[in-house]
Amino acid sequence: MSVAILGPTFQDLAANVNRNISSLSLLFVGRATGFLGGTVVGGALFDRMNQYFLLGVSMLATAAVLYLIPFCKTAFLVIVTMSGFGASAGVVDTGANVLILALWGDKGAPHMQALHFSFALGAVLAPLLAKLAWGTAASAQNHTESDFDPLMLNRSSEASTGSLFAVPDDMNLLWAYASISTYILVVSVFLFGLFCKKHSKQEKATASAQVAQRAKYHWALLCLLFFFFFFYVGAEVTYGSYVFSFATTHVGMEESEAAGLNSIFWGTFAACRGLAIFFATFLQPGTMIVLSNIGSLASSLFLVLFDKNRLCLWIATSVYGASMATTFPSGISWVEQYTTLTGKSTAFFVIGAALGDMAIPAVIGILQGHYPDLPVVLYTCLGSAIFTAVLFPVMYKLATLPLKRQRKGRKQSEDQKALSTSSRL
Repeated sequence: MSVAILGPTFQDLAANVNRNISSLSLLFVGRATGFLGGTVVGGALFDRMNQYFLLGVSMLATAAVLYLIPFCKTAFLVIVTMSGFGASAGVVDTGANVLILALWGDKGAPHMQALHFSFALGAVLAPLLAKLAWGTAASAQNHTESDFDPLMLNRSSEASTGSLFAVPDDMNLLWAYASISTYILVVSVFLFGLFCKKHSKQEKATASAQVAQRAKYHWALLCLLFFFFFFYVGAEVTYGSYVFSFATTHVGMEESEAAGLNSIFWGTFAACRGLAIFFATFLQPGTMIVLSNIGSLASSLFLVLFDKNRLCLWIATSVYGASMATTFPSGISWVEQYTTLTGKSTAFFVIGAALGDMAIPAVIGILQGHYPDLPVVLYTCLGSAIFTAVLFPVMYKLATLPLKRQRKGRKQSEDQKALSTSSRL
């Protein structure tokens, strides 16, 4: 919810600091930069500190920063504050995955799916909370980019130079952020409660970490997973971000129909993440990744071949959203079966996902501007699907081959022990 709230309230934040939308675009860069920094720092800290305590502190910091954002009255201050939010969110994102693996290990696939379903559910609920529950849609319509003229900007900036923090004029903006902050604050209290009862679960986590095996090509496997998530997350965010503009400009859809196409992508995405909680109880993570890769490859191929067929666009978009849903949590559960994931190693491929989130949509936006007649978005999705479909068998071979050799070595040693015992007898 805290990550998704920025999109629907972006215009309101721009109006709050007397800026237009284009001049405040660095807000997303600041959040992404903070997220990368928080992921790196969090990965190191989770190997050295109590996980419940660190998660509780990070959630507490997230709540405090979100409370503060509506009160910021300058663009620089709101960008810096949003960077702080990105840092705390990066720690939470890394730590939540590490904690699931520490508690359940390679048996935690349903729990991992539930964790990522909650992220998708929050992303669906946040715009509804911002635009329907508190009614900020009206204020957003009153503060479009065309409403800002230079004279008003100068007057507003001169009037607000004396104060860095002030109560926002739009109280709906304040209530939207305050409600999410309060919820996060309550969650942090429960995490601190778990910290007080740390001994039993922490001992289990330590024991499971000691028993877990480490693959022979541990870092090579993580590097491949880095690129796997880089292209997967990049394709997911690219299609979700550009499908509306693609449908209106390339296909010629009405805006209402294009909005429905965008909604069905994220709707099937969230629904399949919810169903994956139950599928993960009887399907192996590797099987779910293969099924997701097949669905992504088939649907993106149909999108490229029939890029102007509206019926195919609706069906393929639904299948593509459903296919993309389970890949990320299944990938984390799958690699845990073969090698131990610490805070640093988890942060490593989370950084790959974050870089894909930043880089691929930005590059596609530039290419789409240079080649407006080509469906660059669809080519990107197909290319990413081919890359991930080819890369996973390579990762599987790299992960399983050392384990087979280890098992053969154990079997030979056991046979030798048995032979020596029989010879003594």
